[in-house]
Amino acid sequence: MFEWLPVSSEGNIAIYLTAVEGLPPSAATEFALFLHAGTAMAATAYYRDEIAGLLRRLPEWRPSAPSATPEVTFLGVATLASGVVGIAAYATLEELFPVLAGGAFIVLIGVLLVATGLLQRLADARLGSREEPTLSDAVLVGVLQGLAILPGVSRSGTTVSALILRGYDAEASFRLSFLLSIPAAAGAGLLVLADGVPTLSPTAAAVAVAVSAVVGYLTIDALLRVVERVAFWAVCLGLGTLAVVGGLLTAL
Repeated sequence: MFEWLPVSSEGNIAIYLTAVEGLPPSAATEFALFLHAGTAMAATAYYRDEIAGLLRRLPEWRPSAPSATPEVTFLGVATLASGVVGIAAYATLEELFPVLAGGAFIVLIGVLLVATGLLQRLADARLGSREEPTLSDAVLVGVLQGLAILPGVSRSGTTVSALILRGYDAEASFRLSFLLSIPAAAGAGLLVLADGVPTLSPTAAAVAVAVSAVVGYLTIDALLRVVERVAFWAVCLGLGTLAVVGGLLTAL
C-alpha cells in the first residue's frame, strides 16, 4: 500500500527486513521489489478505463508523428528508458551488495531517502498548466523511474516531482506517474522472479503478491488524498535522517 506514498516503499521494507528480520541486503531488496508485482495489478485494476482508452489509441501511433498521440508516446518512451536504466542500476546494486553489509546498506537507503525528500521539496507548491507530455519529459521521467529500483529512491516521489518541475499540475503528474508505474512495477517483479524469490516458497510468494494487490487497490483512493495534504518531503527527510543515524550506529 505504501507504493502510493512518495516515501520509497521498497526502501522502508528493505530497512525493516534488514534491521528487524535480519535478512541480508540482497534478499531484502529482492523481496521488496517482488512485491511491486502486486501493486502493478492494483494500479491496472484502478486505471482500467484509462488503460483501455490508451490501448484503443495505440493503432493511431506513428513513428513519424509521435506528438499525435502524446500520452501513448510518453508511456512507451518512458517505459523503455526505465527498463534500460533500471536493469543497469539493478546490476550495479547487485555488485555492491557484498560491501553493503549491515549498517552501510541502511545508511545508503537513508541518503537516497533524503535526496528524494529534497527533490520533492524543490517541487513543492509549484503550479503548472501543461497538459501534453513531450519526448524530453518521457526520457527524463523514464530515467528517474529506472533509478527508483534503488531502495530509498521513491518512484512516485521522483517522477511526480519531475513532472511538476516540468510544468504539469499535481493531478496530471500523479496520473501520468501511476500509469507509468504499471509496466515498471510488473517488470521489477518479473526481474526478481527470474532469479527466484528469496526466502519464499512459490505458495508464499503468490500469497504475498495477492495481499499486496488487494490492499493496494483498496487503499489507493485514501492514500492519494493523504498525499495531497501531507508534506511528504519532510517525511522523507525525517525517515532518511533516522536511517542514516541508525545505520551508522549499527556499523559502529
